[in-house]
Amino acid sequence: MLKTVTAFFLAFALLITIALPSPVSAKSAAEKQARFTEKVKAGIFKLGTGPQARVEVKLRDKTKLSGYISEANVTSFVVTDANGARAVVAYPDVAQVKGNNLSTGKKFAIAAVIVGALAIIYFAFFAGKHL
Repeated sequence: MLKTVTAFFLAFALLITIALPSPVSAKSAAEKQARFTEKVKAGIFKLGTGPQARVEVKLRDKTKLSGYISEANVTSFVVTDANGARAVVAYPDVAQVKGNNLSTGKKFAIAAVIVGALAIIYFAFFAGKHL
């Protein structure tokens, strides 16, 4: 009897899940663009400014810029190339950004791996030998 009641409730729950429409929030293009612009802005601020903040930027008009971020504010950022030419880029004009900046955590992880590898090599070759 318990199996029959359980099977009935499971079948009923499945039927309701399939039959009833689920609400889907359709985001407008403007909302998607605004969210992407905020992501770009956050990424640029995370990279920082200066010669170590290397980026490759692809704009919506298919223009490609390469260099480093020399300035960043709330409405735009400035990309300076190897020749010193500066290009002011508004955040909504960006289609894609690729940055080449290592965060502090990544630098720490790389240093820890190197130290660990050196320790393994040291103990593998010199374990038990007195120097």
